[in-house]
Amino acid sequence: MIFNITQTIRYIGVDDTDLDLFESQYIVPNGISYNSYLIMDEKVAIMDTVDLRKSEDWWDNLNIALNGRTPDYLVVQHMEPDHAGNIAAALEKFPTLKVVASARAIQMLPQFFENTDFEGRTIAVKEGETLNLGKHTLQFFMAPMVHWPEVMVTYDQTDKVVFSADAFGKFGVLAHDEEWACEARRYYFNICGKYGAQVQALLKKLATLDIACISPLHGPILKENLSYYIGLYNTWSKYDIETEGIFIAYASIHGGTAEVAHKMAELLREKGAPKVSVADLSRDDMAEAVEDAFRMGKLIVAAASYDADVFPPMHDFLHHLKLKAYQKRRVGIIENGSWAPCAAKVMTSMLEQMKEIEIVEPVVTIRSRMKRTDLPAMEALAEAMLI
Repeated sequence: MIFNITQTIRYIGVDDTDLDLFESQYIVPNGISYNSYLIMDEKVAIMDTVDLRKSEDWWDNLNIALNGRTPDYLVVQHMEPDHAGNIAAALEKFPTLKVVASARAIQMLPQFFENTDFEGRTIAVKEGETLNLGKHTLQFFMAPMVHWPEVMVTYDQTDKVVFSADAFGKFGVLAHDEEWACEARRYYFNICGKYGAQVQALLKKLATLDIACISPLHGPILKENLSYYIGLYNTWSKYDIETEGIFIAYASIHGGTAEVAHKMAELLREKGAPKVSVADLSRDDMAEAVEDAFRMGKLIVAAASYDADVFPPMHDFLHHLKLKAYQKRRVGIIENGSWAPCAAKVMTSMLEQMKEIEIVEPVVTIRSRMKRTDLPAMEALAEAMLI
């Protein structure tokens, strides 16, 4: 796929519709794009390469867009293989090409390309430094841990384009037209969610720039209503509440806990909860469950006891939340157990390891199947969650 972003900046990335799991863990029903760009000036700059899976398509796009020109620079903003896969091949094909990257990225190059000689082929840039291409001047801003330590973003001062690395990326190919926020949110919290402070630092740098376009390494190029996208990133990276509502995540073995979770959703709706969403952690997409937990202000976890612990899908969910720095939320707990309920103790222990988590009382204990006598405690928890 080739198209113009500006008169002298062209998109040369590729869509991958055959990938089953991004990073071997995230389902991508609408695929993923590997974005790469070409700046045509007195000096020619390639902005990142693509995953080896799509090398052939990328080389076709690059050669067409170059139209006989020889690139001078390859700007590497992120060393993850889905973007850096063709660095060695590019250096081999273009003997005068130089890699422009952060010092940390240049240190990483031999880790990925053992048999490539990088001597004299790299230019390490620092915060705020510039590279002149002719009419275009590129300025570099370090963005460590968004979401790797070597990451930088590049600002084209001439066309006011920010090449934002993985920031503002989303799941889904460019050829598939869909609403941005849902898959961008799932991407953000599962890829960058742990690094809110670092994303905030990057947003403060971007706030000083006059930006007409954001060009990420995944997902569509953003040109209109940039305040909307930046505003969402600000909310997400501060771990603020995007949607007032309650997310119920349950892990049920034989259906008893599932029944309780859906009854709790019914009670909450009857009592006026603005939004209630329910997920079956054994069957629903884990990445989407993580996304919903961050999106909403309140969470109820309901799980069966299992081997003197908690049913593994819930353990996995809470482990994911901890990894991604879940915080600043109110959480209700429902446990189920036939002879020795212990799920609540385990879930409480895991939640207490997270920052600014309030455990809402009462903790509800169900014995095997929900009964009329359980309803008062469930009513009490529902009312407490709505405070």
